[in-house]
Amino acid sequence: MKQHFPLKNMQQEKRIYRGRIFFAIFLVMTFLLLLICRYAYLQIVHYDDFTTASDKNRIRLQPLPPARGYIYDRNGILLADNYPVFSATLSRADVTDIDGTLSRLIPVLSLTQEDVDRFKSRVKTARKTERIAIKLNLTENDIAKFSEVKYAFPGVKIETQMTRYYPHGELFAHVIGYVGRINDRELKKIDKDLYAGTNLIGKIGAEKSYEDLLHGTPGYESVEADAHGNVLRNLGRQDPVRGNDLYLSIDYGLQTIAAKQLADRRGAIVAIDPRTGEILALVSSPSFNPNLFVTGISTKDYSALRDNLDQPLYNRAVQGSYPPGSTIKPMFGLGGIHYGLVDWNTAISDPGYFSLPGDSHKFRDWKKSGHGSVNLHKAQVVSCDTYFYILSYRMGIEKMNEWMRQFGFGEKTGVDLPSESSGLYPSPQWKMRTRKSKWLKGETISVSIGQGAFTATPLQLAMATAITANKGSHVTPHVLRDTKGAKQFTVHNAPDGKIQFNGTAQDWMNMHDAMVDVIQSGTGRGIKGGLQYSIAGKTGTAQVKSIAQGKRYNEAALSSRQWDHGLFVGFAPADNPEIAIAVVWENGKHGGSAAQLARPIFDYWLVTRKKNPIRPANHQVSGGLMTAGIKPGELPSGGAASTVQAQSTTTAPLPADEVTE
Repeated sequence: MKQHFPLKNMQQEKRIYRGRIFFAIFLVMTFLLLLICRYAYLQIVHYDDFTTASDKNRIRLQPLPPARGYIYDRNGILLADNYPVFSATLSRADVTDIDGTLSRLIPVLSLTQEDVDRFKSRVKTARKTERIAIKLNLTENDIAKFSEVKYAFPGVKIETQMTRYYPHGELFAHVIGYVGRINDRELKKIDKDLYAGTNLIGKIGAEKSYEDLLHGTPGYESVEADAHGNVLRNLGRQDPVRGNDLYLSIDYGLQTIAAKQLADRRGAIVAIDPRTGEILALVSSPSFNPNLFVTGISTKDYSALRDNLDQPLYNRAVQGSYPPGSTIKPMFGLGGIHYGLVDWNTAISDPGYFSLPGDSHKFRDWKKSGHGSVNLHKAQVVSCDTYFYILSYRMGIEKMNEWMRQFGFGEKTGVDLPSESSGLYPSPQWKMRTRKSKWLKGETISVSIGQGAFTATPLQLAMATAITANKGSHVTPHVLRDTKGAKQFTVHNAPDGKIQFNGTAQDWMNMHDAMVDVIQSGTGRGIKGGLQYSIAGKTGTAQVKSIAQGKRYNEAALSSRQWDHGLFVGFAPADNPEIAIAVVWENGKHGGSAAQLARPIFDYWLVTRKKNPIRPANHQVSGGLMTAGIKPGELPSGGAASTVQAQSTTTAPLPADEVTE
């Protein structure tokens, strides 16, 4: 049977269709209303907040590193310069994958592992908007290779940065020091805002001591940048304040002469103005080229310096501790007067040795047959060991320690250079604390002639000599003479104390006379020829290798590094001292040889300098690139001394009859 279906209900379908249309319109209108509300919320309610956030994406505050202050000698000769180099830098704000970018840059810029490690340590603490140096001092090849692939490294740029240059190389390395890349340890200590945009910091020498003065204050620049970090326009700027310029007390000519005396020798020379404490020359030999350290020394170059048996990185003048030998006899002799144990007429009979009561051990005089009858004056002139053995036995180590420390022995001098050694003036307390044993009377005897555990730095010897020249007025050695710039700093150029001395002014004069006779007729007579002024001095010889009881020193049986050290201290003119000098010549055999190294230094300062001062070639006294007449990278291997037209100052060999203590 055939079925019948009802016809389609058009009215019902129309109602359903209209309902769907209205629902769809309702949904559209609802979402449109929500969108309008959200838009109003963003554009009206939070307009200021999002405008600022948007500006931050295109407006950046970039640090402007300050120019480092120049360093000059006392005559205005430039010793530390600034010059521009090309550097590769990366902006943290524009690079999301820093590690990946750095990996791809390694072959392009020939980055070493040291470059990578330095960059990674710095990027951890850098500001978001700061540009961080990847490699300093790019070569032309580095720049050319990067230019070809620059498009692949958004956020990486080649830009010009200022770096340090030392035009005189080795000559002032141990005084000025050098700057280098900021390391992890330094990053933890420095003010990161103060060093924003800066890659270099003082490492040693005056560069480190006066880092606060030399560094300056950074500025800031507000710029508009595009999505690739390119600067579109400058919106505002606060200029940086350059660091102070330093004027050191060091004299270029005197430093050159002193360095020549120690050429191809190991040792140190320090010259001080006893009236002010200014250091006129400070040489440690051998030296090194500080320019190697500025942009990062290679492992090969550093290993060569570090492993060198002669230790060129070691500042012997400030850090080196040597037995002072007989150079301390003038100071020690004045101690006998201070305690009333001797006067200028007190005499002993010297058989060539001294033995403690009840002890058969003989403390030998340097002259086997002795010096006969010896008073304090003669003891200085002939450097009679026996006289000071007896004086030390009477004085005792406690009083010796109390007196000699007034001259700065066993204490840091307070010089404005880092890493100073205090040397050692031994005492019973020191021995018990460090060696867990009692002090022996025989040790007192050794200390009296600058041997045993007694050690001093060349700087300490120079300061003690200056105090003796000053008749007891104390000075603190320093290398900074003046500074000019935004930061205030006062330099104290005057005596700052007085030795507590129970004697008279005449006692000081008598000691000066004895030291003059050391040069005229005593152990330093080898340098008296042709003197136009008077020198007061004292020679010294310090043992390197111990000599057994009953044995004699046999130079021929020893290697050259086991020969005795030669030392000399002195000041001139003796009646009105202008310069005090300490010379330590490692393995120089005897004090007479060290005295000969000092003579040209005295001559230059007191005679030649006034008529024919030594100046570097093409000398200019204003800061700036090439002011020393030497281009970066063209420094001769011998340092600046080899480029200077200076008068000849050779050291003649000591005649055989002048080979004395």
